[in-house]
Amino acid sequence: MTNAAAKTRRTAPLKTPSSLSGNASKNISAALTALLADMFALYVKSKNFHWHISGPHFRDYHLLLDDQATQIFDTTDAIAERARKIGGTTIRSVGHIARVKRLLDNDADYVTPQDMLAELREDNMQVISWLRELHVLCDEYGDVATASLLEVWIDEAERRVWFLFESGRERGP
Repeated sequence: MTNAAAKTRRTAPLKTPSSLSGNASKNISAALTALLADMFALYVKSKNFHWHISGPHFRDYHLLLDDQATQIFDTTDAIAERARKIGGTTIRSVGHIARVKRLLDNDADYVTPQDMLAELREDNMQVISWLRELHVLCDEYGDVATASLLEVWIDEAERRVWFLFESGRERGP
């Protein structure tokens, strides 16, 4: 291969064919990229809390957070592949994730178990709102395939919120 041919190949745009309009592809894939960055941020925070949880409910919380982190991570490939399938691009680096994500990090040296559960619950609730907003966008453009995936991810996030809420409840009468 000549140098010119190699350069052309490296700079060729990714033009995956899509039946969606150009605006639909651009807008939905951009929203999917933001969602993907947030899911990576939520994954890392869930693992951070999983690694640093302590106290009398250590084992239960440790396992809960590990299960949730695994579920969150499992969505990342499907999100990125959906963005590519509809003709868009997605994140390319950790720096790109940091620039695009909307969820806040937690770098505190110590967070109480109750605060960990509450923060993750709130983060998951925020993710649910973004998933619903993206669903509306998909409906506007007639992207039923992405909307269908979003419905599953909403249900999974609602389940995570439920488990975090019930695990963090103060017991009483």
